[in-house]
Amino acid sequence: MSVDLSSFQRIVIKVGSSLLVDDDGRIDRSWLDGLASDVAFLRQREAEVLVVSSGAIAIGSRFLKINKARARLEQLQAAAAVGQVELAHAYKEVFSDKGIGTAQILLTLDDTEGRRRFLNARSTLRCLLDDRIVPVINENDTVATDEIRYGDNDRLAARVAQMVMADALILLSDVDGLYTSDPGRDATATHIAEVGDIDDEIVAMAGETKSDIGSGGMATKVQAARIATHAGCSTIIASGRNDQPIHALAAGGRSTVFAASETPAAARKQWLAGMLSVKGELRLDDGAVKALKSGNSLLPVGIVGVVGEFRRGDVLTLVSSSGQEIGRGLAEYSDTEARQLIGLKSDAIEERLGYRGRSVIVHRDELLLF
Repeated sequence: MSVDLSSFQRIVIKVGSSLLVDDDGRIDRSWLDGLASDVAFLRQREAEVLVVSSGAIAIGSRFLKINKARARLEQLQAAAAVGQVELAHAYKEVFSDKGIGTAQILLTLDDTEGRRRFLNARSTLRCLLDDRIVPVINENDTVATDEIRYGDNDRLAARVAQMVMADALILLSDVDGLYTSDPGRDATATHIAEVGDIDDEIVAMAGETKSDIGSGGMATKVQAARIATHAGCSTIIASGRNDQPIHALAAGGRSTVFAASETPAAARKQWLAGMLSVKGELRLDDGAVKALKSGNSLLPVGIVGVVGEFRRGDVLTLVSSSGQEIGRGLAEYSDTEARQLIGLKSDAIEERLGYRGRSVIVHRDELLLF
C-alpha cells in the first residue's frame, strides 16, 4: 500500500535508538544526515515536522561505561544527562547543514497528563512550529522515575502527536510494519498493510519483540497507534533501515498504516462535547459570538461576564448575550485573571496583570461551537 505523505500537514516522526545509535553507543551521523534530508523533503511540501528521538541513555552509557542491563536508576539518569547533550548537538549540527533550525524539548508523563502542563508544553511547541523550528523531543530521563516513565518513546510520540493535533505519526522501526506473527521467528508471518480497528487480535499479533538497544517493541507501537488514531492522527509503522527512510516510504516502501477515522480537530471537539465537568462560564457580547463563528479565538475584549471558579485548562461553557449556550472551550486563564481582563484589548493584558500572558481567553483549537 502506497502512502501519500503530501496529504499530511503536521507530522511527528519517532526515531528509535536501534536506528540512530550503533552497538557501541555512537551516533550514526550518516543515518541522521539522511533523516535531515527527509525532514527537508517534507518541509518543502509545506508540512510541519516534529521529531521524537530516543538514544540519550544508550549514548551516555558509552561515555560513562555503564552496563544498561545492570545499571541502577540514578546511573541511567546520569547517562541520559550526558547523552542528551550529545544527541541535541548531533541534531543541531546535521540539521543546520540542511538549513533547518532545531530545539530540544524534554518531557515527562506529567507534562502530557496534567492539563496545565499539557497546555504549557503545547504552547511552546506551537511557537516553535510557527517559527519553522523542528522540535526534537525526548523523555526527560534525567528526572523520570519508574512511576512516571513512559518506558518507551513510541507512546511518548503518540502523546506528542495528540498534544499538537498532528495528522500523521510515523514510527520508524527496525521492521517494516506489523506482521501476523514475529517474522524473525516465523517464516510464514504475513505482512499487514493496513489496520482498521485495533482490536484484541491486532494487539496479540504485535507480540513482545524488542531490539537490543531500544526499550520498545511492536506491542508499544500498536499501543501508540491506538492513542494517536483516537486523537485523529493516522499512524504509520515503517522501516528506518534506509539512508532516507521517509523518501523510501513516499516512494512506495512497505509499511503498516493505522488510518484515523476523523481529523484531529474533529476528535478534539468530540472530546470537548463529551466533557461532563464544566467548571465555569464566560458571557460574550454579540461581536465575540460573530468572531467565534468566523473561526477566530475568543479574545478578552469580547467578554462581558465571568461565572464560577476555574483554573487554566478547565472546560468552560460559552454563553451569548441572550443567555444561549453557544459552545465550550478550555480556559487559558483562571477565573480571577479572566475577571480582570473583561472587555480588555489583548495588548493591554500585560499592564493589567503585571506579566505578559496569552492573547486569547480560549484558543480556537480548544473551542467547540454548538
